[in-house]
Amino acid sequence: MSIAAQNVEPRLAESAATSGSSGEDMLDSMPWLPCTLSLEVPVVRFTIGDLLALKEGSIVETACHHTSDVPLRVNQLLIGWTEFDVIDDRLAVRITEQA
Repeated sequence: MSIAAQNVEPRLAESAATSGSSGEDMLDSMPWLPCTLSLEVPVVRFTIGDLLALKEGSIVETACHHTSDVPLRVNQLLIGWTEFDVIDDRLAVRITEQA
């Protein structure tokens, strides 16, 4: 067992004891917990050769319409759907529906 895991376990046990049986309450007490956020954009006719040829400025054709909802996952768990949006000069996603 790693030292980091030993330090986290007492916090988890304490949080579970003080927040009751609700998993949502337990997560609210751990905003520092890291997670992976990912979007799934289907790509058409994409090959290993295309992957190897990617460089800055490359454009990849997707299989979704610009108004299609794109699945949003946290640690591989589907949590909702999003749509792309442009804010100033940045590409963003707007959550349209929660799972």
